[in-house]
Amino acid sequence: MKESSFVYFGTPYVAKDTLATLVASGFIPSLVVSSPDAPQGRGMVLTPSPTKEWAEAHGIKVITPEKLTAEVIEEIRSYSPSFGIAVAYGKILPKKLLEVFPLGVLNVHYSLLPKYRGASPVEAALLNNDSVTGVAIQKMVPELDAGDVYVSQEVTIDSSETTRELRPRLISIGAELLVSMLPSFISGSLVPSPQEHTEATHAGKITKAEGELSLSDDPQKNWSKYRAYAESPGTYFFIEKDGKRMRVKIKTATLKNGVFMPERVVPEGKKEMSYADLVR
Repeated sequence: MKESSFVYFGTPYVAKDTLATLVASGFIPSLVVSSPDAPQGRGMVLTPSPTKEWAEAHGIKVITPEKLTAEVIEEIRSYSPSFGIAVAYGKILPKKLLEVFPLGVLNVHYSLLPKYRGASPVEAALLNNDSVTGVAIQKMVPELDAGDVYVSQEVTIDSSETTRELRPRLISIGAELLVSMLPSFISGSLVPSPQEHTEATHAGKITKAEGELSLSDDPQKNWSKYRAYAESPGTYFFIEKDGKRMRVKIKTATLKNGVFMPERVVPEGKKEMSYADLVR
């Protein structure tokens, strides 16, 4: 471990990949806090989060509290951490928990704050057909994504990228940015800049219903929605087939010559097939 004790908060693969980069660079947390095991798959088997699984496999202590109660906060305090790092943890850290850390808690956010505060900044950038996004590392405050920003990095979005490609790229860039700024942060020589709160925009949680599209809609609108929701929750449309209304998930799609076209699809109750075979 380098220089200073810290606690890491994270749950999905986004957090797991960032933790792996930290550890590889010598920044090993005293404790990892992750969400409780959750049922997954058709069998609804209780499964640890990717971050918990990785941390335990590498000998790092993990706790998975349902709620960040006073008792949990005291347990975290017992590790005498100087600072915290939060990456896609899934819970808001209460003020009393933030106060445990003398240097504060860093959060890696996948937009150029104050743009796209909230749970879905990567999706929002693609949904709005942005050509540029980025990564910001902020100091957490009780208000959502409103903390002062220590460092940020602009990232160009390729016109063909979906969340399946863009998110992993942002994770990698964000993790390296975090590693590079930590020595200056720990020494106290890195001074953050306040956000321009009047320019803030919000990107909230996404529901499955938002993935519905109509193939008769504007092609660019459908393409942007497909790109934004390709990883999760996915996009789908309805089609009349053999006298029945069928829901069809889109696996891959293209936008060529101004035409949005599904390529690989999964009709409800059937296996994956080409869109051409579906409409034949």
